[in-house]
Amino acid sequence: MTTLAILRSLILFVLAGLCEIGGGWLVWQSLREHKPAWWGVSGGVILMLYGVIPTLQTAHFGRIYAVYGGFFIVLSLLWGWYFDGDRPDRFDVIGAAIALVGVCVMMYWPRS
Repeated sequence: MTTLAILRSLILFVLAGLCEIGGGWLVWQSLREHKPAWWGVSGGVILMLYGVIPTLQTAHFGRIYAVYGGFFIVLSLLWGWYFDGDRPDRFDVIGAAIALVGVCVMMYWPRS
């Protein structure tokens, strides 16, 4: 896999994560925090985009969604820290780093 292909893949994982987490957060805010209904509708549209973005990856479905899980862990912690003020503790950081290293091995380790 070339450096450009890896960069493209990483961007797609981050974009998918932002759509899933952002869309889910907007729905959460609408239903749980009594924000306007259009927040929830917007969240639903963004969640549909999340469903499309992983199809732009080159690997098979199982690997893409497994690897995405590691990115989701990291992005969820960052989202909660930035938007809700819930700072990850050292165990969150250690666990997220382990997950991210593991999924990067799955996705990017050279195969023969």
